[in-house]
Amino acid sequence: MGNLLTPDSVGKLRAALHAKAKAEPETRFHALYDKLYRSDVLMHAYERCRSNKGAPGVDGQTFADVEAYGVQKWLGELAQKLRKETYEPKPIRRVNIPKPGGKLRPLGISCLDDRVCMMAAVLILEPIFEADLPPEQYGYRSGISAHDALESVTQGLRDGYVEVVDADLASYFDTIPHSPLLRSVARRVVDRRMLSLIKRWLDCAVEENGWARAYDPHAGEPGHGPRDSSGLATESLVGEPLHAALHLGVAAMGGQPAPWGQAGDLRRRPGDPLQAGHGRQRAGLPARADDQAWS
Repeated sequence: MGNLLTPDSVGKLRAALHAKAKAEPETRFHALYDKLYRSDVLMHAYERCRSNKGAPGVDGQTFADVEAYGVQKWLGELAQKLRKETYEPKPIRRVNIPKPGGKLRPLGISCLDDRVCMMAAVLILEPIFEADLPPEQYGYRSGISAHDALESVTQGLRDGYVEVVDADLASYFDTIPHSPLLRSVARRVVDRRMLSLIKRWLDCAVEENGWARAYDPHAGEPGHGPRDSSGLATESLVGEPLHAALHLGVAAMGGQPAPWGQAGDLRRRPGDPLQAGHGRQRAGLPARADDQAWS
């Protein structure tokens, strides 16, 4: 977020949530929704979204429009909608951006009010789930990047590991199963209104080429894309359950123990498990022509 500083009041709230989650791993948080519409939380969420810039959503509203209207007034009205539970997410504008190899990456662009609400949710939820993540989790964490994961792998090679296996989860954000995702969130969050809000974001309609359609209500995240597009970014919602499945050594298919849970050292970047191991045979991994080994 560049040089954007977190206000003291928001920082203290996040620190308190993190401390409680860290000290009490079994604690489930009951009262979080009311913190979404705190004026300091919404203002900081707006400033973070503003610093990310980004294109307008389906309503065409820009940050310049909000500032012409009055940021405090706009945020006050948004807070009232959240407080009265009349807030409803708008459809997400879908565009496709080119990927290497001629493929297209779908990008969801939320409206500004949805983006701010999602960012406010991240401000509240992130410190709770952050408390559960071990050091080797690098994806979707504030202040940590894929560069840190690569540096850690490099250190592993210096320490005697001889291979790195780079695995990619194909179309992960398109196929996230909603029910397991929400169950994973509910492991820590039992605030009914917060869970309902997250579900509505997951179930948002998608507008593409001027046509709105319902998104798959069971899987995928309609607004997936860079943090500055969808707001929610899923760093605390998606990263945590994905990491749980990998780090606990449970394979996604069939629930069998994963080979990397027995040997090697797991390092996760956003969306991908990245493992440094002592060798395929020791780790139980088959030799494959398309495996990527760096030395």
